Amino acid sequence: MEDLLDRCTLCPRRCGANRSAGQRGFCGAGQTVRIARTMLHRWEEPCLVGAHGAGAVFFSHCTLRCIYCQNAAISHEGSGSDVTEEELARLFLSLARQGAATLDLVTPTHYTPQILRALSLARKNGLTLPVVWNTSGYETVENVRRIAGAADIFLPDLKYAAEESGRLYSAAPDYAAAAQAAVTAMVKQLGPVQFSADGQLLRGVLVRHLVLPGHRRESIALVRWLWENFGDRVQLSLMRQYTPLFRAAEFPPLHRQLTTFEYESVVDAARALGMTRVYVQGAEAVGAQYVPDFR
Repeated sequence: MEDLLDRCTLCPRRCGANRSAGQRGFCGAGQTVRIARTMLHRWEEPCLVGAHGAGAVFFSHCTLRCIYCQNAAISHEGSGSDVTEEELARLFLSLARQGAATLDLVTPTHYTPQILRALSLARKNGLTLPVVWNTSGYETVENVRRIAGAADIFLPDLKYAAEESGRLYSAAPDYAAAAQAAVTAMVKQLGPVQFSADGQLLRGVLVRHLVLPGHRRESIALVRWLWENFGDRVQLSLMRQYTPLFRAAEFPPLHRQLTTFEYESVVDAARALGMTRVYVQGAEAVGAQYVPDFR
């Protein structure tokens, strides 16, 4: 898959950067994988963390430019350390030895070829954890198909239903169309969610949606789209944790926190539709203290 980096089209921007020759496209990533942190992450959804946490690998750089990004130091600025594919495979195995319930690959899209090779190496050396492709949702259908057989769980964000929101808040006016096509491909690939007897997610698609202040109607439209297209074949995580970080102060109404009314309106809409596979959050989930320390 080396030629995928010669003219990069891994994300919907299809910028064509020759990363093999040192060029960097919109995302800022080069030929070598850069990671910001690995950790046992206890703040993911309950079905991913088990007794000790998800084995999270935070990749540097990102295909989006979200103005409220809580990880801006790594996604926008690209801070982190370069690792070879062999070193990455060893990190995967180290997380498994620490008791991780899943291997949680956070923002992996722009490193797809390297990650797939590292996963192959790790599996040859005993990795058996369910692999979580924890993505912004800004994927191409081709890349979703490329991951077939490597990821057991897709964990996409579904951020926006409106083109204007994608343009204004993430520099991606095609976000809604791209993410909906990608989620559809993910469900087609993995089928309905499958859980173990103790509630751990083994296979399927867990869709995250962060409810944004001033955008409850857009959130309700996304919940309705999920229900009409997939019913209870997917697990939904409705997140209340929006915190106005990074440049959010420049973009009202994202300059403020979410109100209880806004969040509960979306939860009520999901309940009225008949959704049963929905995670909800309490107000205690809000705050910068939940942002991982990338120093």
